[in-house]
Amino acid sequence: MSLNVEDLARANVRALTPYQSARRLGGNGDVWLNANEFPLPVPFELSQQTLNRYPECQPKQVIERYAAYAGLQPDQVLVSRGADEGIELLMRAFCEPGKDAILFCPPTYGMYSVSAETIGIEYRTVPALDNWQLNLPAIADKLDGVKLVYMCSPNNPTGNLINPDDIRQLLEMTAGKALLVADEAYIEFCPEATLAGWLKDYPHLVILRTLSKAFALAGLRCGFTLANKPVIDLLLKVIAPYPWQPQ
Repeated sequence: MSLNVEDLARANVRALTPYQSARRLGGNGDVWLNANEFPLPVPFELSQQTLNRYPECQPKQVIERYAAYAGLQPDQVLVSRGADEGIELLMRAFCEPGKDAILFCPPTYGMYSVSAETIGIEYRTVPALDNWQLNLPAIADKLDGVKLVYMCSPNNPTGNLINPDDIRQLLEMTAGKALLVADEAYIEFCPEATLAGWLKDYPHLVILRTLSKAFALAGLRCGFTLANKPVIDLLLKVIAPYPWQPQ
Protein backbone atom coordinates (compact mmCIF):
# COMPACT_ATOMS: atom_id res chain seq x y z
CA MET A 1 0.00 0.00 0.00
CA SER A 2 1.39 3.37 -1.02
CA LEU A 3 1.58 6.11 1.59
CA ASN A 4 2.06 8.78 -1.10
CA VAL A 5 -1.13 10.84 -1.29
CA GLU A 6 -0.25 11.88 -4.86
CA ASP A 7 -0.95 8.31 -5.95
CA LEU A 8 -4.62 8.89 -5.07
CA ALA A 9 -4.96 11.77 -7.52
CA ARG A 10 -6.17 11.35 -11.09
CA ALA A 11 -3.33 10.53 -13.48
CA ASN A 12 -4.11 13.48 -15.76
CA VAL A 13 -3.92 15.88 -12.78
CA ARG A 14 -0.57 14.44 -11.66
CA ALA A 15 0.80 15.09 -15.15
CA LEU A 16 -0.82 18.52 -15.50
CA THR A 17 1.28 21.66 -15.87
CA PRO A 18 -0.77 24.47 -14.27
CA TYR A 19 -1.40 27.74 -16.02
CA GLN A 20 1.48 30.07 -15.22
CA SER A 21 -0.30 33.28 -14.29
CA ALA A 22 1.66 36.46 -13.63
CA ARG A 23 1.17 36.04 -9.88
CA ARG A 24 2.40 32.45 -9.93
CA LEU A 25 5.52 33.47 -11.83
CA GLY A 26 6.30 36.07 -9.17
CA GLY A 27 8.30 39.23 -9.65
CA ASN A 28 8.49 42.76 -8.34
CA GLY A 29 7.24 46.17 -9.36
CA ASP A 30 3.94 47.95 -9.82
CA VAL A 31 3.34 47.33 -13.54
CA TRP A 32 2.81 43.73 -14.60
CA LEU A 33 2.69 43.66 -18.40
CA ASN A 34 2.36 39.86 -18.47
CA ALA A 35 -0.92 40.14 -16.52
CA ASN A 36 -2.47 42.68 -18.92
CA GLU A 37 -3.65 44.71 -15.94
CA PHE A 38 -4.52 48.37 -15.75
CA PRO A 39 -1.68 49.68 -13.53
CA LEU A 40 -3.67 52.27 -11.58
CA PRO A 41 -6.37 51.53 -8.99
CA VAL A 42 -9.95 52.36 -9.94
CA PRO A 43 -11.95 53.98 -7.11
CA PHE A 44 -15.23 52.34 -6.17
CA GLU A 45 -17.17 51.83 -2.97
CA LEU A 46 -18.32 48.64 -1.33
CA SER A 47 -22.10 48.52 -1.33
CA GLN A 48 -22.59 45.17 0.42
CA GLN A 49 -23.27 46.07 4.07
CA THR A 50 -23.63 42.58 5.49
CA LEU A 51 -21.69 39.42 4.74
CA ASN A 52 -23.78 36.92 6.68
CA ARG A 53 -25.97 36.12 3.66
CA TYR A 54 -24.99 34.05 0.64
CA PRO A 55 -24.84 36.13 -2.55
CA GLU A 56 -27.24 35.66 -5.42
CA CYS A 57 -26.14 33.09 -7.98
CA GLN A 58 -27.11 35.45 -10.80
CA PRO A 59 -27.59 39.00 -9.48
CA LYS A 60 -30.54 40.54 -11.31
CA GLN A 61 -29.22 44.10 -11.53
CA VAL A 62 -25.79 43.02 -12.78
CA ILE A 63 -27.37 40.78 -15.43
CA GLU A 64 -29.82 43.44 -16.59
CA ARG A 65 -27.20 46.18 -16.83
CA TYR A 66 -24.66 44.05 -18.66
CA ALA A 67 -27.34 42.78 -21.04
CA ALA A 68 -28.21 46.40 -21.85
CA TYR A 69 -24.53 47.18 -22.35
CA ALA A 70 -24.10 44.21 -24.71
CA GLY A 71 -27.36 44.87 -26.57
CA LEU A 72 -28.90 41.57 -25.49
CA GLN A 73 -31.73 40.25 -23.32
CA PRO A 74 -31.08 39.29 -19.67
CA ASP A 75 -31.80 35.62 -20.40
CA GLN A 76 -28.81 35.67 -22.80
CA VAL A 77 -26.32 36.58 -20.05
CA LEU A 78 -24.66 34.49 -17.35
CA VAL A 79 -22.28 36.05 -14.81
CA SER A 80 -19.34 34.06 -13.47
CA ARG A 81 -16.00 34.35 -11.67
CA GLY A 82 -14.11 35.82 -14.58
CA ALA A 83 -14.31 34.52 -18.13
CA ASP A 84 -12.14 31.60 -16.96
CA GLU A 85 -15.11 30.04 -15.19
CA GLY A 86 -17.14 30.41 -18.39
CA ILE A 87 -14.47 28.48 -20.31
CA GLU A 88 -14.75 25.59 -17.87
CA LEU A 89 -18.53 25.65 -17.46
CA LEU A 90 -18.93 25.08 -21.19
CA MET A 91 -16.71 22.01 -21.02
CA ARG A 92 -18.57 20.63 -18.02
CA ALA A 93 -21.94 21.13 -19.70
CA PHE A 94 -21.13 19.93 -23.20
CA CYS A 95 -18.16 17.52 -23.10
CA GLU A 96 -18.06 13.93 -21.88
CA PRO A 97 -14.59 13.22 -20.41
CA GLY A 98 -12.85 10.48 -22.35
CA LYS A 99 -15.23 10.86 -25.28
CA ASP A 100 -15.54 14.44 -26.57
CA ALA A 101 -12.88 16.97 -27.49
CA ILE A 102 -12.33 20.70 -27.75
CA LEU A 103 -10.31 22.55 -30.39
CA PHE A 104 -8.40 25.83 -30.44
CA CYS A 105 -5.76 27.54 -32.56
CA PRO A 106 -2.44 28.44 -30.92
CA PRO A 107 -0.80 30.73 -30.15
CA THR A 108 -3.73 31.70 -27.94
CA TYR A 109 -4.93 31.80 -24.33
CA GLY A 110 -3.51 28.98 -22.24
CA MET A 111 -6.54 28.21 -20.06
CA TYR A 112 -8.38 26.33 -22.82
CA SER A 113 -5.89 23.47 -22.60
CA VAL A 114 -5.48 23.63 -18.81
CA SER A 115 -9.24 23.41 -18.20
CA ALA A 116 -9.57 20.53 -20.66
CA GLU A 117 -6.72 18.59 -19.07
CA THR A 118 -8.09 19.20 -15.59
CA ILE A 119 -11.51 17.80 -16.51
CA GLY A 120 -10.09 14.96 -18.59
CA ILE A 121 -11.18 16.17 -22.02
CA GLU A 122 -9.09 15.74 -25.14
CA TYR A 123 -7.94 18.97 -26.74
CA ARG A 124 -6.89 19.37 -30.34
CA THR A 125 -4.90 22.21 -31.82
CA VAL A 126 -4.73 23.71 -35.29
CA PRO A 127 -1.92 26.27 -35.41
CA ALA A 128 -2.81 29.66 -36.83
CA LEU A 129 -1.53 30.61 -40.27
CA ASP A 130 1.47 32.89 -40.71
CA ASN A 131 -0.86 35.92 -40.67
CA TRP A 132 -2.45 34.65 -37.40
CA GLN A 133 -5.74 33.80 -39.16
CA LEU A 134 -7.65 30.51 -38.96
CA ASN A 135 -6.58 27.50 -40.98
CA LEU A 136 -10.13 26.49 -41.93
CA PRO A 137 -9.32 23.35 -43.97
CA ALA A 138 -7.17 21.99 -41.15
CA ILE A 139 -9.90 22.77 -38.62
CA ALA A 140 -12.45 20.92 -40.76
CA ASP A 141 -10.21 17.85 -40.77
CA LYS A 142 -10.12 17.75 -36.96
CA LEU A 143 -13.75 18.48 -36.10
CA ASP A 144 -14.93 14.90 -35.70
CA GLY A 145 -15.84 14.41 -32.03
CA VAL A 146 -15.25 18.07 -31.17
CA LYS A 147 -17.97 19.74 -29.09
CA LEU A 148 -16.38 23.15 -28.45
CA VAL A 149 -14.20 25.33 -30.68
CA TYR A 150 -12.54 28.20 -28.79
CA MET A 151 -11.60 31.25 -30.85
CA CYS A 152 -10.04 34.31 -29.21
CA SER A 153 -10.62 37.60 -31.06
CA PRO A 154 -8.85 39.94 -30.44
CA ASN A 155 -6.45 37.12 -29.84
CA ASN A 156 -4.30 36.75 -26.75
CA PRO A 157 -1.30 37.14 -27.14
CA THR A 158 -1.07 38.25 -30.80
CA GLY A 159 -3.71 41.01 -30.61
CA ASN A 160 -5.15 40.37 -34.07
CA LEU A 161 -8.81 40.17 -35.03
CA ILE A 162 -10.09 37.04 -36.76
CA ASN A 163 -11.43 37.65 -40.27
CA PRO A 164 -15.26 37.86 -39.96
CA ASP A 165 -15.77 35.94 -43.21
CA ASP A 166 -13.68 33.11 -41.76
CA ILE A 167 -15.77 33.22 -38.57
CA ARG A 168 -18.96 32.82 -40.61
CA GLN A 169 -17.44 29.87 -42.45
CA LEU A 170 -16.45 28.32 -39.12
CA LEU A 171 -19.98 28.83 -37.81
CA GLU A 172 -21.40 27.08 -40.86
CA MET A 173 -18.83 24.31 -40.46
CA THR A 174 -19.72 23.68 -36.80
CA ALA A 175 -23.52 24.02 -37.06
CA GLY A 176 -25.20 20.99 -35.54
CA LYS A 177 -21.86 19.58 -34.41
CA ALA A 178 -20.19 21.95 -31.94
CA LEU A 179 -20.43 25.30 -30.23
CA LEU A 180 -18.17 28.09 -31.41
CA VAL A 181 -16.94 29.98 -28.35
CA ALA A 182 -15.68 33.48 -29.17
CA ASP A 183 -13.45 34.79 -26.40
CA GLU A 184 -13.94 38.57 -26.42
CA ALA A 185 -11.90 39.44 -23.32
CA TYR A 186 -10.33 42.36 -25.20
CA ILE A 187 -13.30 43.42 -27.34
CA GLU A 188 -13.60 46.86 -25.71
CA PHE A 189 -10.42 47.84 -27.58
CA CYS A 190 -12.25 47.28 -30.90
CA PRO A 191 -15.97 47.13 -30.03
CA GLU A 192 -17.06 47.24 -33.66
CA ALA A 193 -15.74 43.67 -34.03
CA THR A 194 -18.03 42.06 -31.43
CA LEU A 195 -20.12 39.06 -32.44
CA ALA A 196 -22.92 39.83 -29.96
CA GLY A 197 -25.24 40.83 -32.79
CA TRP A 198 -24.67 37.45 -34.46
CA LEU A 199 -26.34 35.46 -31.66
CA LYS A 200 -29.77 35.89 -33.26
CA ASP A 201 -28.55 34.04 -36.36
CA TYR A 202 -26.38 31.35 -34.79
CA PRO A 203 -27.81 29.29 -31.91
CA HIS A 204 -24.45 27.55 -31.41
CA LEU A 205 -22.45 30.77 -30.93
CA VAL A 206 -21.21 31.62 -27.42
CA ILE A 207 -19.30 34.75 -26.39
CA LEU A 208 -17.06 35.20 -23.35
CA ARG A 209 -16.51 38.63 -21.78
CA THR A 210 -14.69 40.00 -18.73
CA LEU A 211 -14.37 43.15 -16.65
CA SER A 212 -10.67 42.43 -16.00
CA LYS A 213 -9.16 44.22 -18.98
CA ALA A 214 -10.65 47.46 -20.35
CA PHE A 215 -12.71 48.01 -17.18
CA ALA A 216 -9.60 47.66 -14.98
CA LEU A 217 -11.42 45.39 -12.49
CA ALA A 218 -9.20 42.30 -12.53
CA GLY A 219 -9.54 41.93 -8.76
CA LEU A 220 -13.32 41.79 -8.96
CA ARG A 221 -13.25 38.44 -10.84
CA CYS A 222 -16.35 39.13 -12.87
CA GLY A 223 -16.96 37.66 -16.29
CA PHE A 224 -19.93 37.01 -18.53
CA THR A 225 -21.06 34.32 -20.94
CA LEU A 226 -23.33 35.59 -23.71
CA ALA A 227 -25.42 33.03 -25.56
CA ASN A 228 -28.95 32.15 -26.51
CA LYS A 229 -31.25 31.03 -23.70
CA PRO A 230 -30.96 27.25 -24.25
CA VAL A 231 -27.19 27.44 -23.74
CA ILE A 232 -27.51 29.71 -20.70
CA ASP A 233 -30.07 27.33 -19.15
CA LEU A 234 -27.64 24.42 -19.49
CA LEU A 235 -24.80 26.38 -17.94
CA LEU A 236 -27.02 27.30 -14.99
CA LYS A 237 -27.28 23.57 -14.24
CA VAL A 238 -23.55 23.19 -13.65
CA ILE A 239 -22.47 26.55 -12.21
CA ALA A 240 -21.56 26.76 -8.52
CA PRO A 241 -24.47 27.80 -6.27
CA TYR A 242 -22.75 31.00 -5.12
CA PRO A 243 -20.32 32.05 -7.84
CA TRP A 244 -20.82 35.78 -7.47
CA GLN A 245 -18.49 37.62 -5.08
CA PRO A 246 -20.35 40.55 -3.48
CA GLN A 247 -18.38 43.79 -3.53
